Amino acid sequence: MKKIFSIILFLFFVVLAHAQASQQKIKASISRGEKVYTKVCLSCHMADGGGVPHMNPPLTQTSYILGDKAKIIDIVLHGLTIREPIDDEYYSNNMAPHTDLTDQEIADVLTYVRNSFGNTASAVSVAEVKAVRSKKK
Repeated sequence: MKKIFSIILFLFFVVLAHAQASQQKIKASISRGEKVYTKVCLSCHMADGGGVPHMNPPLTQTSYILGDKAKIIDIVLHGLTIREPIDDEYYSNNMAPHTDLTDQEIADVLTYVRNSFGNTASAVSVAEVKAVRSKKK
C-alpha cells in the first residue's frame, strides 16, 4: 500500500512539473509574440486588437482567430486579398503576406493574439506553422 501511494505521489509530481513547464513555454511564446505584434501587426490591427472598422478586421473574439489554426496561419503566411466576410463583416484592406516571418515568430504572434484582447485559445505550435507553410510550396 505504501509503495502504491509513493508511485501515485511521484506520478502526480511528474504531471504537475510537466504542466508548469508547458505553462512557462506558453508564457514565453506570448511574450515573444507581443514583440512581433508590436512590430508587424499593430499598425493595422491597433494596440487593443480592435482593428479599423470596414478596413482591418478586429482580433477580438472573432471566429477566425479562435477557430481553425491552419486558416489563420495561412492568412498570416500568404495574406488575404479576396473580399471574404469575417463574422459577417467585410473589410476593404488587403493583408500582406508575411513569409518573411519565421515559423517561430508566426507561432508566437498567433499564440499572443489567441490569448490577448479577451481571447482564450490554445497555443499555435511551430510544427503547425511548418505544416501549413509546406502545403503551399
